[in-house]
Amino acid sequence: MSESRPLRSLLIANRGEIACRVARTARAMGIRTIAVYSEADADAPHVRACDEAWPVGPAPAAESYLVVDRILDIAKRSGADAVHPGYGFLSENAGFAKACAAAGIIFVGPPATAIEAMGSKAGAKALMEKAGVPLVPGYHGADQDDGTLADAARAIGFPVLLKASAGGGGKGMRVVRSDDELLAAIGAAKREGKSSFGDDRLIVEKYLERPRHVEVQVFADSHGHTVHLFERDCSAQRRHQKVLEEAPGPGIDAGTRARLGKAAVDAATAVGYVGAGTVEFIMDESGSFHFMEMNTRLQVEHPVTELITGLDLVEMQLRVARGEPLPFAQDDLSITGHAVEVRLYAEDPNRDFLPQTGHLEHLHLPDTLPGIRIDSGVVQGGAVSIHYDPMIAKVIAHGPDRAAALTRLASALGEVRVVGVTTNAGFLKRLVEHPGVMGGAFDTGLIAREIDVLCPPPEPPPTGIVALIAFAELQAEAETARRRASETGDPHSPWARSDGWRLNDQAYQDLVLIDGEIRIPVRAMPLPDGVRVTCAGETVSVTGTRAPDGTLDARIDGIRRSAHVMISGARRVVFTEGRSWVVTLEDPLAVTDDAEEIGGALTAPMPAKVTAVHVQVGDPVTRGAPLVVLEAMKMEHTITAPADGTVATLPVGEGDLVEEGAVLVSLDLAASDRTGNT
Repeated sequence: MSESRPLRSLLIANRGEIACRVARTARAMGIRTIAVYSEADADAPHVRACDEAWPVGPAPAAESYLVVDRILDIAKRSGADAVHPGYGFLSENAGFAKACAAAGIIFVGPPATAIEAMGSKAGAKALMEKAGVPLVPGYHGADQDDGTLADAARAIGFPVLLKASAGGGGKGMRVVRSDDELLAAIGAAKREGKSSFGDDRLIVEKYLERPRHVEVQVFADSHGHTVHLFERDCSAQRRHQKVLEEAPGPGIDAGTRARLGKAAVDAATAVGYVGAGTVEFIMDESGSFHFMEMNTRLQVEHPVTELITGLDLVEMQLRVARGEPLPFAQDDLSITGHAVEVRLYAEDPNRDFLPQTGHLEHLHLPDTLPGIRIDSGVVQGGAVSIHYDPMIAKVIAHGPDRAAALTRLASALGEVRVVGVTTNAGFLKRLVEHPGVMGGAFDTGLIAREIDVLCPPPEPPPTGIVALIAFAELQAEAETARRRASETGDPHSPWARSDGWRLNDQAYQDLVLIDGEIRIPVRAMPLPDGVRVTCAGETVSVTGTRAPDGTLDARIDGIRRSAHVMISGARRVVFTEGRSWVVTLEDPLAVTDDAEEIGGALTAPMPAKVTAVHVQVGDPVTRGAPLVVLEAMKMEHTITAPADGTVATLPVGEGDLVEEGAVLVSLDLAASDRTGNT
C-alpha cells in the first residue's frame, strides 16, 4: 500500500493542447504549474497557461522535449514535486519514469515495470499470449533482420501489417499486400519507428479486413483497486491514425462491454498497473476481439470518456500519483449520454492530407456552442510548425444520445474558421455526416473506401460566393478610402469619394479572382446600399453590412445570408453554411515571372527533413521508383519518379532541411529514349 506524498508543484513535460489541458486541472487543484518550452514555443499558449516556464532547448523535439537529463534538471531546479508527461514524447519512456523515481520526483504515470511490459508491442503480445488473451496471428520475435521479418510475413500470408514495436499513433505502420512491396515497406517502417520512438524494431501481424478498433480506458490506484471506464470506438481511421473517436462504442451490447472491460482490467492487473491506461482491441465482424496493445498513458481521446462519466481523468491521475485511493468502485460507474471527438489538423485533404505549416492569421473555434468542448494549444497569431504534430484542436461534442452528439459535432465543425493554413475541417464535417458513421456500422477501412466522397475535388465558387467576395472587397475599399480621407483633414474632397463615381459614365470595377488554374472575371457595379455583380453571364445584387472582423450580414437578390469573408494579403477566404472557399485576387499591376520552369524537377511539397536518398546523379529510374524520403510532422513522405528517366541533378542529401518548393531531384525524362531503357 502506497503512502500519500505531497504534490504541490507539477512540471508538465510536454507542449500544445495536452500541456494546456493538464495545467488547467492542476491549477484548479491548487497545484503550482511549471512549463518547459523549446525555442519554437517561447510564446506558445502552454507557456502562458502555467505559473512559470523554463527553456528546454532548440526546436526539434529530439533536442528539447525528449532530452531526459534536461527535463529532470529543470524539475529539480524549479522545485517540482512531480512530472506529468502528457502523451507522446516521454510519456511511455520507462527510462524517464525510472530517472524520475531515482531523483525523488513523482512520475504521473504507471511504474516503469508496467511501461516496459506493455510499452513494447512485441513484449505485450508475449505477455498476453501467456495469459491466454486471444491475439491476432503474428510475429513479435527478437530477430529483427529484414529477411526474418519478410519470411514471417510470407508465412502469415498477405495482407500483413507491419508495426513499430515501440510505436503508436499510426507511425511506423505499413499495410503490405504483396511480396513486391515488402522489403521497401520494412525499411520505411523501421526508419519511421526509429525517428519517432528511437526504436526500429517491428512486429508483423495478419491484417484483418474490415475490423473495428475498440479500446477500454482503465484506471488503477496503488492500493490494489483497478476499474474500467467503459470503451471507446476509434474505428474511423486514416493510415492507422485515429480521426474520429466516440464513447460508448456504437452497437456494443452490455455483454460485450462487460467482457471487454474484464479483459482490460485483467491485463492491467497482470502488470501491476497504476494510473490511467488504455487497452486496445481489434474486433472482427463476428464481434470477437483480440488484444492489440496497451497505451500506458493518457490518450488523446480521453475527453469523450470524461464527458460520458463526468470524471476529470487528469485530476484522477494527480490524486493517484500522490497516493490516494480511487474514490469509487466499478459498480459506482455509469454512462451518461454519448460523446464524439475529432482532431482538427493543419493538413490538405485534397493533397493526400499533406501536413501544412504557417501562421494562424485568423482562428475561430466554436467553444460557446451547447454541448461542445474545445481542447486546443494554439491561438490566433500563432504558428503551426514543421517540428511538431499539426493538430490545431480537438473538437468534442456531448449529447443525450449518439444522434444528438453527432449533430452537434457537425454543426460545430461548420463554425470552424481558420485562415493561414489549410485544414481538414470540411473533410471532418463530411465524415461525421456520412451515412456509414451516422448509422454506426463502419470499420477501419471506411475512410479509404469513401475517400472520393469525403474528399471531393474542389469546385469553383458559385456566383453567390463570388458576389459576396466582390461586396466585401468594395466595402473594404470604401472603408479604407474613408479612413484615408479622415486622415487628410479634408473629408469633403472629391478624392475622398468611395462610391466609384465617374464623369458621364456608370461606375463599375473589374476584378479577377484566381481559383487554382481558373481565372474568374467579375464586374462589380456599386449601388447606393450594395453592389451589382456580374460573373459568368449571371448578375446578382448584394446589399448589407460588413463588420471589421469579416462578418457579413448580406442579402443576395433579397435572400439573407450570413457569411465571413476574410481578407489576407491577396487571398479572399469565404466561410458560409459550413463550407469555405479560398481564391486569390489578381493584382493587375503585378509583374509576371517568365522564367522557364526546370523540366523534370521534383520539389518538396512542404517544409521537411530529408531522411533518405535512394538515387545518385546518373542513375536510371523507372516510373514509381522511390527517389527521396522526407519527414515532416513525424510522418514520412516518399517522392517517386513520375516517369522513366535518369537523375540529372540531386541538390539535397540525407539530413538536409528543405523549404516547400525546394528542388529535391531533377530527372532527364528523355534520357531513357537515348539509352534504350524504355
